[in-house]
Amino acid sequence: ARALTPQTAETDAIRFLVGTQSLRYDNQIHIIDFDDENNIINKNVLLHQVGEIWHISTSPADKGVLATCYNKTSDSKVMTCAAVWRMPKELESGSHESPDDSSSNTQTLELLCHLDNTAHGNMACVMWEPMGDGKKIISLADNNILLWDLQESSAKAVLSSSTALEGKGQLKFTSGRWSPHHNCTQIATANDTTVRGWDTRSMRQIYCIENAHGQLVRDLDFNPNKQYYLASCGDDCKVKFWDTRNVTEPVKTLEEHSHWVWNVRYNHSHDQLILTGSSDSRVILSNMVSISSEPFGHMVDDDELSDQEDQHQEDK
Repeated sequence: ARALTPQTAETDAIRFLVGTQSLRYDNQIHIIDFDDENNIINKNVLLHQVGEIWHISTSPADKGVLATCYNKTSDSKVMTCAAVWRMPKELESGSHESPDDSSSNTQTLELLCHLDNTAHGNMACVMWEPMGDGKKIISLADNNILLWDLQESSAKAVLSSSTALEGKGQLKFTSGRWSPHHNCTQIATANDTTVRGWDTRSMRQIYCIENAHGQLVRDLDFNPNKQYYLASCGDDCKVKFWDTRNVTEPVKTLEEHSHWVWNVRYNHSHDQLILTGSSDSRVILSNMVSISSEPFGHMVDDDELSDQEDQHQEDK
């Protein structure tokens, strides 16, 4: 497996979807439920019969709907395509049967629509509008940003606007994130060593961090509670934090990993907690209090601090 996502529309349960990458078999999506009261992990399996899964994302509004980017072979060429799916009703809210018998009752995903990329190239990822009603998604295909409207309860995807990355060389997006701030009108993308910001209304570039990393940028994430703050990671083994209003220098750099950093994610409740995964075989949880939305942590109420204590607290 290479693709993993939380089920964002699900607020009651702790649930993740994992996509498999098998060349020989039908691929699957595993619905992983963590029952934190009993400390048990339950699993249900859905068939994804169209190819190996490279990216997976879930609707913020409908917990039964998800999108995948998958490889398909046609005319001896491999294309990465994207589609929107619905899981069977009874699996939407998960179940707590024992995981042993999951193989016997495997069900299939229902295809809602394809995101047609024949004119645009290979799909790198699909992003849902974070606070939206699940009707707007953006896909990155080679050097194109495509904004889609899902209509007729997601059975039809209409391309509403697009833009392309212009320049020399082979320009390809590797990843992107949709900002939850500014009324969801901004996205950030990574291509090669560059991070760019875009306005989804005009599809114009609003900032560009050239050479954000010394090598390929692999992943991005916005601070969910603090506007303008963006984290990036890449093949230079570094994780960097940016204030998108002034992108000349990173606000902070982490150098804890010894190999490529593939993923970076903020904790949504406590944004001082940052999780990174790397091909040095380690997952590292960092505590970045100084650039979080609560620079004093939860323990201290800001009003209680005098200026002197304030200073002391910051030094700590």
